[in-house]
Amino acid sequence: MSVELSSILVQAGKLTQEQAEQALTQARQTNEKFESILVKMGVVGSEDEVGNFIGKQLKIGTLRLTDIELNPEIVKLIPLDIARKFKVIAISKLNKTLLVAISDPNNIYVLDAIKFITGCTVQPVISPEEAISKAIDQYYSDGGDLSELVKGLDADADLELVEQEEGPSESDLLSAVQDKPLVKLVDSIVTDAIRMGASDIHFEMYEKKIRVRYRIDGDLQEMAPLPFKYRAAIVSRIKIMADLDISERRLPQDGRIKIKTAGRQVDLRVSCLPTIFGEKVVMRILDPEALKLDMTKLGFREQDLARFNEKINSPFGIILVTGPTGSGKTTTLYSALQRLNTIDVNIMTAEDPVEFNFEGINQVAVRAEIGLNFAAALRSFLRQDPDIVMVGEIRDTETAEIAIKAALTGHLVFSTLHTNDAPSSITRLIDMGTPHYLVASATKLILAQRMARKICSNCKEEINLTPQQVESLRVPQELLRNIRAFRGRGCKACNNTGKSGRTGLYECMPITPRIERAILDQKPDTDIREIALEEGMFTLRMAAVEKMKQGQVSLEEVFAVTTG
Repeated sequence: MSVELSSILVQAGKLTQEQAEQALTQARQTNEKFESILVKMGVVGSEDEVGNFIGKQLKIGTLRLTDIELNPEIVKLIPLDIARKFKVIAISKLNKTLLVAISDPNNIYVLDAIKFITGCTVQPVISPEEAISKAIDQYYSDGGDLSELVKGLDADADLELVEQEEGPSESDLLSAVQDKPLVKLVDSIVTDAIRMGASDIHFEMYEKKIRVRYRIDGDLQEMAPLPFKYRAAIVSRIKIMADLDISERRLPQDGRIKIKTAGRQVDLRVSCLPTIFGEKVVMRILDPEALKLDMTKLGFREQDLARFNEKINSPFGIILVTGPTGSGKTTTLYSALQRLNTIDVNIMTAEDPVEFNFEGINQVAVRAEIGLNFAAALRSFLRQDPDIVMVGEIRDTETAEIAIKAALTGHLVFSTLHTNDAPSSITRLIDMGTPHYLVASATKLILAQRMARKICSNCKEEINLTPQQVESLRVPQELLRNIRAFRGRGCKACNNTGKSGRTGLYECMPITPRIERAILDQKPDTDIREIALEEGMFTLRMAAVEKMKQGQVSLEEVFAVTTG
């Protein structure tokens, strides 16, 4: 639809011909939506605005899918593969007329196909592609109802074998895991977790049940429990998928699974750990579609993004990203590397483990058990003529020393540290034994970050703050002007959590001449922080408060992920 849409917008005077050609070229190169590029260029305010305009031009109505609740039986009149491929969903049916939401109403082929499949006259309305995708995820269930699958298991006599006190034999397990209800149950749990946007699946063994939990937006959410008698068969099914040893139940095991779901390939990293009631299994979902590599969408403040972009284009030096596990450090590093990934640059990474594969980047998985640690990998990289190097984490003095020296000899080095904020990273490097003068001259920028849960846009409401709450934020007075706060009531769209999605909070500290002088003078963290604040650095708390005022995060989330 991009070409037709651009023509309509140009003819209506909403776009110049030059803007249209620029957006179309970018859409072809990046495979990004034409409407998204227009929003990014600042030509239109939102994709909804484009949809409303096109609807008026074509005399077709527009619809906000978040405002209505659909009938699952009506929705499923359109097969899932067609709904996903063409971003279309059935809204309602009156007699022989089917109302459908579609992102591209010019696609006559799809409308004709739906008419043929359903036997109805099709009346289209326009909705944004993203809203339709969310509705498809919400109303279609790829794997079927889990409770029905569990009932199917209960009807299967062969699986009673796993209740034996001494544990089933290998042949018993191999027989059990071929069972269709069990295979379908495990597959359904995995596809259900991917559909819900989970990052991990936990199978936990307790005395009388198997607890299943998904990690969604950073929080674990409990799903329906599974009967305990199937513990060995379920674990064995996962082990077979991950090519692990099903007879070994006393030692931890790690493996990987590649699956294809909803037309895309997803990797699963599997970890099995023996516990007193059986093996606990955690599956990390590595979904390329869930990986956001567009730095403009990670949550950076405009000023911080400009500073970060400037420093990652330096010819040499070290750039550090700090924060706790799960704070989005890897995503930030991947985003930077992907932006720098051009044909004339040699990029090498050492990771533990390699989570996503990128064409054009040479990625090495470290293996400490055979001596291939971060330091050894980095030392080898320097004999491979690299331009840019990424070290997954600086954990020890040796790695820090090699990274700093590489940064001083003409290489751009990216790495991570586990520190609470940007200024304390300086002290951490010096504590590792790196001379302060090398830290001062090699380091270009330090970025501390956190992930904060966003308020569900469907049930967001404004709340009043007490003077005590405002005071407890402990941020500069200018940031408290026009202070506002919001919360999510909880609705079906967010599973009654009031939260949906996450955004990044960033504390961006470029190493300016003043900060470099403070490091050389061996000033403490507090002095470096004061200089950085005077030079315009936003702390994590300040970034969180700004996003609270914008209605993106709640007051509770501000206190949960940052300190004053």
